[in-house]
Amino acid sequence: QVQLVESGGGLVQPGGSLRLSCEASGFTLDAHTIGWFRQAPGKEREGVSCSSGTDGSTYYVDSVKGRFTIARDNAKNTVYLQMNSLKPEDTAVYYCAVDFRRTPNCIVKRMDYWGKGTLVTASS
Repeated sequence: QVQLVESGGGLVQPGGSLRLSCEASGFTLDAHTIGWFRQAPGKEREGVSCSSGTDGSTYYVDSVKGRFTIARDNAKNTVYLQMNSLKPEDTAVYYCAVDFRRTPNCIVKRMDYWGKGTLVTASS
């Protein structure tokens, strides 16, 4: 049974940092594309950062470039998102998702399985 379990969300002041973790089970990360998505209240879900297992490429949405870093540990079957210099506009529920077709992308509709999400709030 495929499962993705996110952790690490919370309340942080603007300028602070958080590290999200997504532990996968029921499959091995290996060559799959896996990534982080977020959805703020009243907004559509968007791709934040994704990692391709086939060619090693990574994707970041423009608004997080230079602040967020995605990393995958295939041995632990876990993917991480290090978030630095958080801004109030980063506030959202963050989801982990995987694409079993192994194509490099960060598109919501292409993902096959989703975690339940973890809330990140950047506020003073």
